[in-house]
Amino acid sequence: MEFSAATKQHIGLEERYGAHNYHPLPVVLSSGKGCFVWDVDGKRYFDFLSAYSAVNQGHCHPKIVAALKEQAEKLCLTSRAFHNDALGPYEKFIHDYFGYDKVLPMNSGAEAVETALKLTRKWGYRRKGIPENEAVIIACEGNFHGRTISIVSLSTDPGARADYGPYTPGFEIIPYNDPKALASLLEKRAATIAGFLVEPIQGEAGVNVPDDGYLKSCYDLCKKYNVLFIADEVQTGIARTGRKLCCDHEEIRPDIVILGKAISGGVLPVSAVLADDEIILTIRPGQHGSTFGGFPLACKVATAALEVVEEEKLAEKADSLGTFFRKEMQKIESPFIREIRGKGLLNAVVIEPYNGKQAWDVCLKMAENGLLAKPTHDHIIRFAPPLVITEEELKEAIDIIHRSVKSLEVL
Repeated sequence: MEFSAATKQHIGLEERYGAHNYHPLPVVLSSGKGCFVWDVDGKRYFDFLSAYSAVNQGHCHPKIVAALKEQAEKLCLTSRAFHNDALGPYEKFIHDYFGYDKVLPMNSGAEAVETALKLTRKWGYRRKGIPENEAVIIACEGNFHGRTISIVSLSTDPGARADYGPYTPGFEIIPYNDPKALASLLEKRAATIAGFLVEPIQGEAGVNVPDDGYLKSCYDLCKKYNVLFIADEVQTGIARTGRKLCCDHEEIRPDIVILGKAISGGVLPVSAVLADDEIILTIRPGQHGSTFGGFPLACKVATAALEVVEEEKLAEKADSLGTFFRKEMQKIESPFIREIRGKGLLNAVVIEPYNGKQAWDVCLKMAENGLLAKPTHDHIIRFAPPLVITEEELKEAIDIIHRSVKSLEVL
């Protein structure tokens, strides 16, 4: 790719003054609308990452932005030292929307996961009667729940985990998509196991879609052994996979639901933990919180973002367009394409290196042709456009993917 002076300048500033904890594609974005973004030179791209599924409602959705502007002119932040007139209505809205007794509002997805871990341990000691400091939480190989010390302690990705020890104890790791492994561990140690934390689809691991019935089997095992089933729906929730929550595909109701990303439509960092009173009220005043958790701006923005999901039937769109996407992608014959998988509009293509080119090269070529996506684990490309994309736009995007891989075959 050739870079303009403006692009080089912005990338140079980040290289010089910012931490080198990301490896972004060499594009510098300056505006967005719907499923498109534009760079500093005015070039338009399809956004097929959606900020890791945070922008399900599309970039700069007018209803969400209007809610932000209106509230920003009234009151932005109070902290939880006082009540405010936005939080209570928002909490009732979340209750009505998802059907849980209560919500504990936070900001980032990682904060929400940490909150869920703390809730699970509290419940284990206060409700289940696990002896002090013996509570265990089970997670899965290949997981990605965030970047905090506690969360990387349960990661199996060397890049996420290395050099951050000593690690937080109290976690057991089992294979993903293997209910027998869960059953075996629960049978042996259920008395001290408080919860099972799982992504309904492992997004960062490469859109690993488990077998049908996996989540239901794990849920039933948790019920049998009095263990909390905790669903990390930060990436899979809010209509991305064709349902309001990905767990809805198997008609299960997790004990704890973790939400983030698209709960605000990409406008603000907003996250939430949902649970019923028996679980969520184990945390008392002073035992957990956040200065910005549930701040007025977040309440108004998240309400508008979730209303957009319902009003524009984004779950239904994701379901039908996801099926269309996978069907059309299957028609592309290329030595680069080893596997296509996904659910709704959370999809991935496993790239087979060819002609000396790998997934990164495919992403560079797609960017050159006007579509942005990013490799994960070097050989997998995730395709997750905003859910507001139309079928015609999706056809145009698929054509860009097709042309890009074909052009690399002959180099």
